[in-house]
Amino acid sequence: MTRRLAQVAKKVGVSEATVSRVLNGKPGVSEATRQSVLTALDVLGYERPTQLRGERARLVGLVLPELQNPIFPAFAEVIGGALAQQGLTPVLCTQTKGGVSEADYVELLLQQQVSGVVFAGGLFAQADAPHDHYRLLAERKIPVVLINAPIENLDFPCISCDDAVAVEQAWRHLASLGHERIGLVLGPDDHVPSRRKLQAARATAKATGAELPDEYVERTMFSLEGGQAATARLLDRGVTAYICASDPMALGAVRAARRRGLKVPDEVSVVGFDDSAFMNCMEPPLTTVRQPIEAMGRAAVEMLSAQIQGGSVPPGELLFEPELVVRSSTAQAPRG
Repeated sequence: MTRRLAQVAKKVGVSEATVSRVLNGKPGVSEATRQSVLTALDVLGYERPTQLRGERARLVGLVLPELQNPIFPAFAEVIGGALAQQGLTPVLCTQTKGGVSEADYVELLLQQQVSGVVFAGGLFAQADAPHDHYRLLAERKIPVVLINAPIENLDFPCISCDDAVAVEQAWRHLASLGHERIGLVLGPDDHVPSRRKLQAARATAKATGAELPDEYVERTMFSLEGGQAATARLLDRGVTAYICASDPMALGAVRAARRRGLKVPDEVSVVGFDDSAFMNCMEPPLTTVRQPIEAMGRAAVEMLSAQIQGGSVPPGELLFEPELVVRSSTAQAPRG
């Protein structure tokens, strides 16, 4: 019993005495804290006291496009912890190729009568993808928060990292190292964050008196293999520096260069995006643009919680500032 109290108290961030008051049905505890303690019991696998078992934990869907990119487990950890502190239980929904679709997950979540849904990346960012399941959530008045830049006309609150600032930081860094042939490895053509990155790169190039010809831009899948294939094509066109739309893409760029016998960063420089786990442990450690995952995840939960509690959250986008993290995958441009 003592061990259980300690574990629940640590999970919620309250004293063991507070946990004991909740479990024994004593007054003097706020409803939010009470719900957080009950949720922590569920998450840790402990049975609720008999008198509390009739209360169903409030569920929130957390829909992710994948778990292979470390950025998504990182968001899941932050969002899941913040939801638990609000007395909400996250239900993780991860898409797999050929498996359950986003629309299928939405149907399942509606059947479970969820209190809300957080989408951290997904089809809302792709203009050519199906979006009827988002409109269904809006019709049912289910609280929703999106993490990543959405297409137009999806009137949900949204949390985004500023893609324009991210690319400008990366471009100016590479330009300061003397690189003139800077290429972009981006996601699909209909992907809104990738569109924003391209627009920002063109604007920054123009502002600095540089050029970004169309043949220096490649579209591909968000994966190491996609990054490798796109970089291989750009290497054929003489590009010496790469701004990639994700860290796995950037790792693919490094691999493509090495397969050609080129050294990173002596002959080819690479910049990633996200600063996901272990990027400082790569060889060479990856220069990348860091998303403020903790701040973004917590803001998303605050916006969702406000909606669940009946408050009004205006639709629109909150932009969070990225930070360039310079490591060892970028260096002075090769001469000649």
